[in-house]
Amino acid sequence: MTSDPVAVVERARAAIARYDRPDLDERLAAAHARLLDDRTRVLVVGEFKQGKSMLVNGLVGAPVCPTFDDVATAVPTVVRHAEALDIALLRPDGARTTITGDELADHICEQGNPGNREGWSHAEVGLPRPVLSGGLEIVDTPGVGGLASVHGAATTAMLPSADAVLLVSDAAQEYTAPELDFLAQATAVCPNVACVVTKTDLYPEWRRIVELNRGHLAAAGISTEVFGVSSALRWHAVLHGDADVNAESGFPELIGYLRKRVLGQADRLARRGVVHDVMAVTEQIAGNLLAERTAQQDPAAAAALMRELTEAQQRATALKERSARWQQTLNDGVADLNADIDYDLRDRMKEISRLAEDELENGGDPAKVWDQFAGWVQQEVAAAASANFIWATRRVRALARHVADHFSDDREQLLPALRSHPSDAIRSVRAMVAPKTEDKGVGAKALIGLRGGYSSMLMFGMLGTFIGFASAINPLGLGAAVFMSGKAIGDERKKQVARRKNEAKAAMRRYVDDVTFQVAKDSRDRLRAVQRDLRDHFTAQADQLKRSLLESQQATERAVKASRAEREARLTEITKQLEQLDLVRKQARALLPQPATAAKAAATATATATAAVAGRAG
Repeated sequence: MTSDPVAVVERARAAIARYDRPDLDERLAAAHARLLDDRTRVLVVGEFKQGKSMLVNGLVGAPVCPTFDDVATAVPTVVRHAEALDIALLRPDGARTTITGDELADHICEQGNPGNREGWSHAEVGLPRPVLSGGLEIVDTPGVGGLASVHGAATTAMLPSADAVLLVSDAAQEYTAPELDFLAQATAVCPNVACVVTKTDLYPEWRRIVELNRGHLAAAGISTEVFGVSSALRWHAVLHGDADVNAESGFPELIGYLRKRVLGQADRLARRGVVHDVMAVTEQIAGNLLAERTAQQDPAAAAALMRELTEAQQRATALKERSARWQQTLNDGVADLNADIDYDLRDRMKEISRLAEDELENGGDPAKVWDQFAGWVQQEVAAAASANFIWATRRVRALARHVADHFSDDREQLLPALRSHPSDAIRSVRAMVAPKTEDKGVGAKALIGLRGGYSSMLMFGMLGTFIGFASAINPLGLGAAVFMSGKAIGDERKKQVARRKNEAKAAMRRYVDDVTFQVAKDSRDRLRAVQRDLRDHFTAQADQLKRSLLESQQATERAVKASRAEREARLTEITKQLEQLDLVRKQARALLPQPATAAKAAATATATATAAVAGRAG
């Protein structure tokens, strides 16, 4: 009996081909497409210079990600399986540019492409490696500035689209607050999250750091595995084929985790999805046949059967109608989500504006600290937008499960693949413009001082003549002129600083307003798309149920009118068709292993990973 999900789906499609049910065939075709697109995405994330790229190189056993001592990654790099080496750069619009391995570093690193000024979406590296052959995609993400930076916020927004996350932190110190915050967000939206402590070869106390990290994770209520690895030892094992050094590097355990927990769980989910779709489709066809067989065997019972089918059809029709409860739940839920997500976003942005205005008001000249201030605002805005996106993703998933409650208790299998790709809304916002400095030259300052001191000199000079000075130009007038000249220059300087503060506040407000507008628009568009996806998915479910019941009703009516000979011939045909459908269902159920089989498979995967000597063998 086959254990290939693709073969099972193909056999199911062949089994239902005679029944003229394009709706059910379309459902199986979608399941077939999901199986062919078997990519499992793993994000490698972490702070600046923690060894992420070296970790990716160690996992695949090839120098695919450039590594430098003083230069960081600026563009995400996706490493996937391919029959031959293939390297390309991709634009946000999907345009693809093929390059060589020697050119890669010039485009994805800060040294050659600072701040990704070339505007690449990501780089793709395809290479033939067994560890990638199961559909594994490893993404080396930028870590410039840490997890609390703009890059970190962008990485956070990628979490819902990932199947697994590896948080990389070296053994130099225990986890920081931003790392723990990131892990909390990751575990909320990603099914698999693991922690990797790198550079164990450089720090003798790495085991103590690992234990301290486990304590921090337990205190934060985060349940995840922690692996200690050395990419340097791993690379030595790759070059020399040293199995002992490879075991000491810690990579076999990490590869075993990726195979067993990440790829294994993705395979189990895919198989459960196939089983659900095949069983649902074949049971609808079998239900028609069983109803017809009942009517063929006992025409007297057909009347009761017709009443039951009519009632079921009415219920199916009600599910499809706009007034159905699931439609109300969906529409109300999306309306509530729109309001809540918009309020959450605006509330976060208002808090950032308030803090920024306080900083400007109580600080000095904004022109002197503009780069730091603008960077902080952009960082906080990006973090707020990504946090809003994560929260929205969790709410959307909860809404989808709530809508599915109206159809079946098997909620997870009924849910469609919801859209969770990160937003590029912030990229379309223009950067904040620095306030104009307009520094006064020496001549301009002298003129300001002259205007401020001239009247003072005259006034105090005349006063001096009354107290005994012979001339209006006297020490009292000159002293007053010098003092008032300095005060005039100082007042002008304060006015300039106050003007620059106002300009900085206005620039900050414009930037925050623009981001709020773009992100809010993106959120509304995303929710509308999700609403359409859920509506179309559950409407298709209701249509399939209604059509199956209608065909059962029609088959029952035909059975009542059939002659004895026709009934006997039809019963023989129905029995054969039911046996064929039952065989397909048995093949589908066989895709889900028994507990003993699953344990044996897990042990085999662990043993295989431990026996791997290098990336080429692993």
